[in-house]
Amino acid sequence: MENGSYQIYEGKVIIRVRDRICEKQEELITSNLFRVILKQYISELAQKKSKLLKIFKHEAVTEQDINLLIETLQLLVKLPGKYVPSVVEGSEKFFENPALFNDFIEKFYNHWRRLHRLIIVDSREADRYDKRPYRTFNSTVETLMHLIRSTYRDIQENITGKYPRIYRQVSAGAEVAAIALPKKIDYPELYEKLNQISVITQALIYPPMIFNSPMNKRKGMFEQVCQNPIENVIINPQEWLCYPAKVGPLLIMVYFNVRFFELGFSLCNLFELADESELRTHKPDAVFLYGVPDTVLPSPGNSETIFYDDVENDLLAATIPCRDEFAYFGYLKKMILTLHNIIMMKRGFMPFHGALVNMTLRDAGEFNVLLIGDSGAGKSESLEALRVMARDEVEDIVIVADDMGSLKISPDGSVLGYGTEIGAFVRLDDLQPGYALGQIDRAIIMNANQVNARVVLPVTRFEDVMYGFPVDFVLYANNYEAVDEDHPTIDRFSTPEEALNVFREGAVMSKGTTTTTGLTHSYFANIFGPPQYREVHEELVKNYFAAMFKKDVFVGQMRTCLGISGMELDGPQLAASELLSLLKNYRK
Repeated sequence: MENGSYQIYEGKVIIRVRDRICEKQEELITSNLFRVILKQYISELAQKKSKLLKIFKHEAVTEQDINLLIETLQLLVKLPGKYVPSVVEGSEKFFENPALFNDFIEKFYNHWRRLHRLIIVDSREADRYDKRPYRTFNSTVETLMHLIRSTYRDIQENITGKYPRIYRQVSAGAEVAAIALPKKIDYPELYEKLNQISVITQALIYPPMIFNSPMNKRKGMFEQVCQNPIENVIINPQEWLCYPAKVGPLLIMVYFNVRFFELGFSLCNLFELADESELRTHKPDAVFLYGVPDTVLPSPGNSETIFYDDVENDLLAATIPCRDEFAYFGYLKKMILTLHNIIMMKRGFMPFHGALVNMTLRDAGEFNVLLIGDSGAGKSESLEALRVMARDEVEDIVIVADDMGSLKISPDGSVLGYGTEIGAFVRLDDLQPGYALGQIDRAIIMNANQVNARVVLPVTRFEDVMYGFPVDFVLYANNYEAVDEDHPTIDRFSTPEEALNVFREGAVMSKGTTTTTGLTHSYFANIFGPPQYREVHEELVKNYFAAMFKKDVFVGQMRTCLGISGMELDGPQLAASELLSLLKNYRK
C-alpha cells in the first residue's frame, strides 16, 4: 500500500492510490497501514483488558512484540503454524494456545471490517484512469478485497490446520471507491482555489452500506449571510473531494470533507453525477462546502449553516462546519435543495417540498399527482401504500420528485412538474414492512437502530426527473387532523385564496425528523428557500395557483393521519385507498 497515502479518522480509513494497490500478501502485511491498524486494534484490546492479549505472554505490548507478530504473520500465509517457530525465533508463544491466537486474528479481521473504508484513485490528465473505470476499480478495489480475504483465510487455516466448510464472501476491501482528478472548472477568480480539489468522475459502492452518523436529526434553517464564506476558506486538497451533482437542471458542485466521506458518497443514491462534457459546458450554478473549519466562517447570526447569494458572479455559495453536530445526511441533502429552490425561484419557477408521481391506471388513464407537505407529512408513505394497494390496477408509476421539485407554467397555461433527485431519503419506520429489505441490494441505511432511521435508495431516472409532466392534482399532505364527517380524507378547495391559506400555514405534526416536536408551522411547508426569498415566492405562488385553477387542476388536501398516534401505517393506507378511488372516477 505504499503506492499512495492514507488518512485515518475515528472509525474511518481513506487510502489514496495511483496506478495500483498492493497485490501480494507479504506486501500487505508489511505495509505501514497494516501496522497502524494492528496497533490500533491492540490498543483497543488493552483498553478492554481483553484476554486476547495473552498471546503475547505479558500485559504491555511493545514495538518488538508487534514486529515479531508481523514477521510471524508473513510466514503464516505460506506455512502451517507448526513450522513457523523453527523459522521465526520467539514466535512459539503465539502457538501455545492456537484457539486463542485464531480468535485474535478473527477479531482483528472484524476490527478492520468495522472501519468505514474508502479508496480514492487519484487520476491525472496523463494517465486518465477515469477513461477505463472498470479496469481501474478491478485493479484496486477488487484486488484489495480478494487479497485481504485470502490473507485472513490462509492465516487462519495455517493456525488451526482446518478448512472452513462454509465461505462467506463479505466485502473485506473498501466499501466505497472513487476515481477523481483535478478539473479546470470555469469559476470566477474568488472560486478558482476550489480547482485544487479532485472531482469525482466515477464511484463504486458495495451496498448495502450501513452506518451510524453522529447525529440523526437536523435542526434550524439555513441562513443567508452578507459575506461570502468562500473568501476565508483555505484549501487542503487531501481533505476534500467534489461530487458534481445534477440537481434538476442545475449543476451544483458539492465539496465534502473526507471526514464525512460516508455521507458524501451517499449522494450517489440521490443525485445524478455530472459527466465530463457537462462540467466542460455547464457553468456551475452553486458551490457548497460541507465540512469547513470553524475558523473560516464569517460571524454567523442564528445559524452556522449558511449561504451567500453572489449576484455579481451569478452563483450561490454555501458552507456547513466540520463538526459532529452537523454530521447528518439531512444537512447535506437539504442545503443542496435549498440552493436549487432559490435559483429556480429567481428563474421564475415555483419550488415545492413534496412528491410528484406520474401514474397510469388501467381503464382510467394517466394522472400526475403532486403531494406537498413537510418532512413526515406522509407524502412518500401514502404513495408507496398506493403502489402496493393498486399493483393489479396500475400499469406504471414513474416517480418524478420524491422530496423537492419545481413547477413551470408552459406557453399553453399548463403547469408542468419537474424533480430534482433520482433517489429517496426516507424513514425506515414509515415504509411498508419489508420494503427496505426488498431493496437492500441497492440501499444505504443510516442509524438503523435509532429514531428517524433512514434509507437512501435510487428510485427513478434522471430523464423522468427532467421530462416536465402536466400536473393534474395538487394536494396538501395533512398528517395532523383525524378523518371524520367534517374532515374527509380528501377535500377540494374552491378558490386559490382558500388553497393558499392552507399551503401558506404549512402545518405538520412533527415525526422526529428534526429537533422540533408537536404541531409546527412553516411557510409553505418549505423552509428551504421560500422563507428566505418570501417576496419573490409570494408573487410566484399567486400566479401559479391562479394558473392551476384556470386549468381546472384538482387543488385540495389529503389527510394522511401519519402524525396521529396509532395511525402511522393505517393512515397512509386509508389515504391511498381514497386517492385511488378518486383517480379511478376522475375525468379530466
